[in-house]
Amino acid sequence: MLEDFFNSLLSFPSYWIVEKIEHDALSNEVYIYVKFDTKEYKKAYPENYSGLHDYNAYRTWRHLDILQYKTYIKARLPRLKCKEGKIETIEPSWGKLSDRPTYLFERRVIDTLLATKNQTKSSSLLQCSFSMVNRIIHQSTQRGLERRDGEIVYKQLSIDEKSFKKGHNYVTVLSNPNTGHIIDVSEGRTKASCSNLINNNLKAGQKEKVEQVSVDMWEAFINTVKEVLPKSKIVHDRFHLVQYLNKAVDLVRRREVKTHKELKNSRYALLKNQFNLTVKQHFKFEEVLSLNTKVSLAWRLKESFKSLFNSPDYQEAHSRLDDWLSFCNWENIPEISKVAKMQKD
Repeated sequence: MLEDFFNSLLSFPSYWIVEKIEHDALSNEVYIYVKFDTKEYKKAYPENYSGLHDYNAYRTWRHLDILQYKTYIKARLPRLKCKEGKIETIEPSWGKLSDRPTYLFERRVIDTLLATKNQTKSSSLLQCSFSMVNRIIHQSTQRGLERRDGEIVYKQLSIDEKSFKKGHNYVTVLSNPNTGHIIDVSEGRTKASCSNLINNNLKAGQKEKVEQVSVDMWEAFINTVKEVLPKSKIVHDRFHLVQYLNKAVDLVRRREVKTHKELKNSRYALLKNQFNLTVKQHFKFEEVLSLNTKVSLAWRLKESFKSLFNSPDYQEAHSRLDDWLSFCNWENIPEISKVAKMQKD
């Protein structure tokens, strides 16, 4: 029978039994009706059962789709008499009392969000409402926060900014660089918002044990770390350091393109990874480097800086950094010198 087939697929506890299946060809929807078996429940939990009180009205949960059909589970949840004299509603095994997606559908929503990074696209793909997707995001985040160990030791932290929408709209992200987990996010990138982010998520004992904090060169972040985590060392990671140099190279290019027309349309040729250049961009790159311009020299200084990270040990890296800073000072390209001064400080 079809009901037996779905009983096998759903694998609910023995006291939840598929009663019937209905489908609506016009709306492309399937409804699986599940009934509660009091005898089976009494076998499973004899110590808790003292009799059936009544049933609630039918409730509906969105489940994983069957072929092209949106699928729903419908059930009347029983209210049982407990031996303590209380009346309790039995929570279904496939979802919560108060929520309408099943656990498996919620998992599908989360997986889709991870793939699309977009709530609107996810709701469209899954044929569910935007509000359901948004609610699942908030509920799953809250569950994760509740499971978090409040005594975890963070030896390293990372503070970064993330822009969103158009214009200068930022959030500050506090994360654990060792695990990649986001600890928390706050609006803005001011000293106050950064301080609150750390103080609201780390206890005094946890702050004492932080050894390193990776930040970019945004002054508000640096000042916050010095004030809130005074015992920790401030570290500027490779990504942000190179990012500043890339911006400096582009500023040099913009300045020089006014007098060197050969530099027109060279932005991506200079800033993209060399292995990702198109044939046209590669020829442009070779042309720019052959010119006697400051931007070609700025690009070489940027690349020589990146090679510092291949140093075999700290002493070698420190020596090569000193040499690099001297080269920057000697060449005196204002945009590069500004970044070099930031790194020296």
